[in-house]
Amino acid sequence: MARLFSPRPPPSEDLFYETYYSLSQQYPLLLLLLVIVLVGLLALLAVAWASGRELASDPGFLTTMLCGLGGFSLLLGLASREQRLQRWTRPLSGLVWAALLALGLGFLFTGGVVSAWDQVSFFLFVIFTVYAMLPLGMRDAAAAGLASSLSHLLVLGLYLGLQPDSQPALLPQLAANAVLFLCGNVAGAYHKALMERALRATFREALSSLHSRRRLDTEKKHQEHLLLSILPAYLAREMKAEIMARLQAGQGSRPESTNNFHSLYVKRHQGVSVLYADIVGFTRLASECSPKELVLMLNELFGKFDQIAKEHECMRIKILGDCYYCVSGLPLSLPDHAINCVRMGLDMCRAIRKLRAATGVDINMRVGVHSGSVLCGVIGLQKWQYDVWSHDVTLANHMEASGVPGRVHITGATLALLAGAYAVEDAAMEHGDPYLRELGEPTYLVIDPRAEEEDEKGTAGRLLSSLEGPKMRPSLLMTRYLESWGAAKPFAHLSHVESPVSTSTPLPEKALSSFSPQWSLDRSRTPRGLDDELDTGDAKFFQVIEQLNSQKQWKQSEDFNPLTLYFREKEMEKEYRLSALPAFKYYAACTFLVFFSNFIIQMLVTNRPPALTITYSITFLLFFLLLFVCFSEHLTKCVLKGPKMLHWLPTLSVLVATRPGLRVALGTATILLVFSMAITSLVFLPAASNCPFRAPNVSFTASNLSWEIPGSLPLISVPYSVHCCVLGFLSCSLFLHMSFELKLLLLLLWLAACCSLFLHSHAWLSDCLIARLYLGALDSRPGVLKEPKLMGAISFFIFFFTLLVLARQNEYYCRLDFLWKKKLRQEQEETETMENLTRLLLENVLPAHVAPQFIGQNRRNEDLYHQSYECVCVLFASVPDFKEFYSESSINHEGLECLRLLNEIIADFDELLSKPKFSGVEKIKTICSTYMAATGLNATSGQDAQQDAEQSCSHLGTMVEFAVALGSKLDVINKHSFNNFRLRVGLNHGPVVAGVIGAQKPQYDIWGNTVNVASRMESTGVLGKIQVTEETACALQSLGYTCYSRGIIKVKGKGQLCTYFLNTDLTRTGPPSATLG
Repeated sequence: MARLFSPRPPPSEDLFYETYYSLSQQYPLLLLLLVIVLVGLLALLAVAWASGRELASDPGFLTTMLCGLGGFSLLLGLASREQRLQRWTRPLSGLVWAALLALGLGFLFTGGVVSAWDQVSFFLFVIFTVYAMLPLGMRDAAAAGLASSLSHLLVLGLYLGLQPDSQPALLPQLAANAVLFLCGNVAGAYHKALMERALRATFREALSSLHSRRRLDTEKKHQEHLLLSILPAYLAREMKAEIMARLQAGQGSRPESTNNFHSLYVKRHQGVSVLYADIVGFTRLASECSPKELVLMLNELFGKFDQIAKEHECMRIKILGDCYYCVSGLPLSLPDHAINCVRMGLDMCRAIRKLRAATGVDINMRVGVHSGSVLCGVIGLQKWQYDVWSHDVTLANHMEASGVPGRVHITGATLALLAGAYAVEDAAMEHGDPYLRELGEPTYLVIDPRAEEEDEKGTAGRLLSSLEGPKMRPSLLMTRYLESWGAAKPFAHLSHVESPVSTSTPLPEKALSSFSPQWSLDRSRTPRGLDDELDTGDAKFFQVIEQLNSQKQWKQSEDFNPLTLYFREKEMEKEYRLSALPAFKYYAACTFLVFFSNFIIQMLVTNRPPALTITYSITFLLFFLLLFVCFSEHLTKCVLKGPKMLHWLPTLSVLVATRPGLRVALGTATILLVFSMAITSLVFLPAASNCPFRAPNVSFTASNLSWEIPGSLPLISVPYSVHCCVLGFLSCSLFLHMSFELKLLLLLLWLAACCSLFLHSHAWLSDCLIARLYLGALDSRPGVLKEPKLMGAISFFIFFFTLLVLARQNEYYCRLDFLWKKKLRQEQEETETMENLTRLLLENVLPAHVAPQFIGQNRRNEDLYHQSYECVCVLFASVPDFKEFYSESSINHEGLECLRLLNEIIADFDELLSKPKFSGVEKIKTICSTYMAATGLNATSGQDAQQDAEQSCSHLGTMVEFAVALGSKLDVINKHSFNNFRLRVGLNHGPVVAGVIGAQKPQYDIWGNTVNVASRMESTGVLGKIQVTEETACALQSLGYTCYSRGIIKVKGKGQLCTYFLNTDLTRTGPPSATLG
């Protein structure tokens, strides 16, 4: 039982719960209670008039009735002022209780002789409704219930104690009354505790759902921003569906397709311009930078370029080291795409000129632009990057490579689209680029109209004056200057994913005060932090409160049928009816309390006939058996110590809690037992008998006549049988989760049985008791509430309608609780899916060990992510034959089918990454048909330096195995596509700097001499071979691989290098070889 009374939550939640509870649940019940009382009073008048009683002859009863009607009408009018209810809830509830108590005391002393059993049912009604229908706290309700009980006991005890001994024994009757009131208090408190627990749980689930929705909305925004940081909006929808399919099929796998090809998200666009830009002199400058300076420098530079691109309606495609390229005319066609790219190129050159002038660092910008058509989209399965392909893209790349530092180099196609917007001059150079030389088309350099206006010396003087002091390194000087540009940090638009918000989080004060213009909350009661909440949550808070309002049960709803309260979805209705009910055992235990109360009452007021004793003995055994079944799980330890044949007993309570059919049968049987035992004492009486007190010769002076009918029960047991029947009505209300239709059936059955018994078959007992009470007063008739049969019938109907209202209310909230739990589960699952989607998206941009730096509770946007590594193995693997294979014709849909094959190659390469043995391989990017990957990036900073060479570079072997696996994959593709592609691989290992740059499209990359040399190892390599540097060859030999010397080759930017080929025909041979050759 203690578990039912949950501890008080924080004050903030109490404040909102009390508001919700008073308004949505208790307010309608308060109105219904007042209506029931008024209807009951009118019914009393109608019964009194219909039974032929002269109301004028009993002015006390009439005055009590009129005062009651007037008082409760006034209270109903006050309660109808809904906007005033919040502030005056407790005073109004106190007034209603006081009015009910006064009405009961008024009935007690009007209408006839005062008896010990008088108005017990009415006071029982007052006690129960104080708990179940008045908006009072548990303590206030308990105080009112106990005060009601004591007032009846004390008033009658004092009043009847002073009367002559014309009444039957007073003490047993008062004891029976005390048992009745105690049972009413316990049943009412139990009902209130269960309902408050259920309502508070529903309220918490509703708030949790509200917070879950906020979190879900946040996740959707994160996911949308992440997706749009990788892909254009037109492609994002298709790719999102692909990701969701992968999540459902299992992470890393791809959904089943109707063909053997991977999904291809590439489209052709005509009328675009492509810009390539390279920072001349940056490689030498980067070698002097610390990791933090390098990443900051790149982020600021490319962040500035992203801003310029946005201003000129260009879309950045990719960053390749210090190379930046973008397109204008995607995804929407633009008529001035060529002008956009030229303007952007000029602004980029201008920004670099200002940088050079301000810092004295010798860097420059080389830009190439070409206009034509492109294939654009995403290829592969991992590390998606929006890219463009076509001969025109290749031409734009060569325009940059053969351009002039500080100038924008354009083709004739771009010049034609400029329509004279810019003056140009012939490039007038002997093209050293074989590609351009082969084309033989003239190229041009754009003249910047603002170049002559710039006074570099003046600008430099102004800026350098702020950097006076000791001479700084060029890299530091440049970093300081770039910080003034204020480029946005990567993923700056993402806020951290909110952790699950507790339901005790305060909601906006505005949300509560806005229920009605006249409502306001006292500042002293308002918890701290309310003003910090976002106003955007108010509307959703209103929606939640509105959905919790019990008055909605009578309105049209998407979830419920307003008449039956059944769920509109059949599956949900079935799930609700089949749901487990662990609290059933408590229902049965409290019902046993009602049964036990009936037993004590009948033992007190009857002469305890043997038949009744035997019947109760049998019923007690049945109840004990039922309780044993319900609570058998608590006897597990005792049972397990006994014989094995009894070890199955603890499972009985689980079966009862989980089997709806068994639960309904046991619940119905329990209630029927209480019903039957409430009237058992009357069953043993004859249906009709001669009452000795109606004899004409019996006079009032015969006070020594017995209160018993010969061969029957004492007459005072008749009104107490009525009270026991009322307790039978209460037993129905104790099964909170019992379906409304079953409760209605049982209440109707019990109402019909009780009315038939007391108004028809055994009505003579009531008449006989009245005759005994009013001996000699033949002309006088007692009031309606003084006659047991009429009093009983009125009590039965009042309790019937009251409990019917509560049953409907309980049914609604049980179903609402189930609905909110289900919604919360669904939203939590959806949120989890969105979180997984966000994580998968982020890991498609960043490595798994880097992603937590940008999303999660420990995320910090104020710092750029950068990390230096001492030993990283970098791989470049290309398919050079693809350049010859690629063609643009109507047969292959202008190159689309060629890209489909490239997509298959890259996707098959990506599938290798999901293998456990390649878990340490991190894909960096793809550059056309070149695949770039690295190992050793998941090591913690400084870890490699603390290990010896053999341990720190052990991942080189993983990269070699990966390179061999790439070749095997390509062989399989060749077999199926009837091609003869061969792989050209370059490997190098050494220190690198890793980081994330770019706010518009954040990109993870690695930089350093190690990367540049690995790229040269691939570009100067041989088809079918893995070329490595001498240092890497030595490291691989120590791991058991065999390398042989290629000789001295010329490497651009590095001079003469001695390189080696890896013998890929052999796997690890165990002991290292003595030589490399």
